[in-house]
Amino acid sequence: QVQLVESGGGLVQAGGSLRLSCAASGGTFSSYSLGWFRQAPGKEREFVATITWSGGYTYYEESVKGRFTISRDNAKATVYLQMNSLKPEDTAVYYCGARQRNWSVTSMSAYDYWGQGTQVTVSS
Repeated sequence: QVQLVESGGGLVQAGGSLRLSCAASGGTFSSYSLGWFRQAPGKEREFVATITWSGGYTYYEESVKGRFTISRDNAKATVYLQMNSLKPEDTAVYYCGARQRNWSVTSMSAYDYWGQGTQVTVSS
């Protein structure tokens, strides 16, 4: 059983930056690939970014490419999401998830464990 705890959310003006963290415990962190998803009010949870267990491969949703960077530190059992040039449409609750599957990595169904989420609000 893996526990995930997100942190780093907050209120920021458009054009600003935030770094989200997701700390894991209770499992072998380095054996899991990780992903970030987000859910805006009234919308379904959507994929943002994912990183493989080694950190050697990353993949991003089109609207965040060039602005967001996912990374991980296996020694600290933590995955990060650096978010730059934030826009009001990035406002959402951000969740991290852990998976061992290597298919459908942009789908929630591929992820076995989830954190509780952290709120990101971008003002215009």
